[in-house]
Amino acid sequence: MIPAYIKIHDAIKKDIDRGVWKIGERLPSERDLADHFQVSRMTLRQAITLLVDEGLLERRVGSGTYIASHRVQEKMRGTTSFTEIVRSQGKIPSSKLISYQKQLATETEIQQLQLKPSEYVIRMERVRFADKVPLVFEVAAIPEKLIRHFERTAVTEHFFQTLQDHGHEIGKSQQTIYAKTANERVANYLSILKGHAILALTQVSYFTDGTPFEFVRSEYVGDRFEFYLENN
Repeated sequence: MIPAYIKIHDAIKKDIDRGVWKIGERLPSERDLADHFQVSRMTLRQAITLLVDEGLLERRVGSGTYIASHRVQEKMRGTTSFTEIVRSQGKIPSSKLISYQKQLATETEIQQLQLKPSEYVIRMERVRFADKVPLVFEVAAIPEKLIRHFERTAVTEHFFQTLQDHGHEIGKSQQTIYAKTANERVANYLSILKGHAILALTQVSYFTDGTPFEFVRSEYVGDRFEFYLENN
């Protein structure tokens, strides 16, 4: 059974990702949040502390708790394409497309992709496999103006290669990684139990001129995938 504070953590994080809570906005008091979630203040405080530790929230002495401007980040070096990572390890990559929709960019996507509030993204959900074993559930947001003339399969099956074929040069990526547990929907896609350990990763990828072209939120099965750091 998933602890109550983890459920509260996931609910607040989901609202942050959806833009219900804006960057820099002050959260209600712990008492009000505890009443809202119908838990004790101690349980509520555990959830808030975890979100603070992950860099999603920040406490300001004498003022309250706010949505953080930046998450805690750990630099990693290496290939940013999932397909290339899997192939480099001698495995066969594949994907199952769950959804592919044109939607208005969320607050987070506007910030990460440097978009205007009225701009659209193509948001696609995929399950990624290595040798037919599900490794990751992925939600990618791409500026619609960038890919509006591309065939869907060119985006869903070999996006990075498509960009390079159209003259774009892939540059750096910025990544944030943290631990969480799988909710029921993600667990079903990844063939694991609800509450299973997950490595969550957010990544913004850029062209060499510094323009961001993709914002991805990924959830990796904790015991099927590992990250390593490579420092100069």
